[in-house]
Amino acid sequence: MVLCIELNAMKIKSFLKLLIGVILLLFIPLIGMQLSNEVNWSLFDFIVAAFLLLISGSLIWLIINKAKTKKTKFLFVGFVLFLLIIVWAELAVGLFGNPFAGS
Repeated sequence: MVLCIELNAMKIKSFLKLLIGVILLLFIPLIGMQLSNEVNWSLFDFIVAAFLLLISGSLIWLIINKAKTKKTKFLFVGFVLFLLIIVWAELAVGLFGNPFAGS
């Protein structure tokens, strides 16, 4: 029972660290919006960015904790980061011309 509580506490601490990291990253465009008119994010943009970062961070945390070898960790984390960059770029500027792409 004590081990279970300790594991849950570790998961909560890891998630809180991830959440704080996402919030700190989202401060970058927020500050950019205050300093320049060229950064123009809506509330929806912040929600989508937070969702993408939380999902990516959670997947990376899972890979790091579950994968056995460094090579496997490196490959899967690289794949998750690649997907994050592709989705982010598609939403921002529309690399592939999808209807939900940015301007």
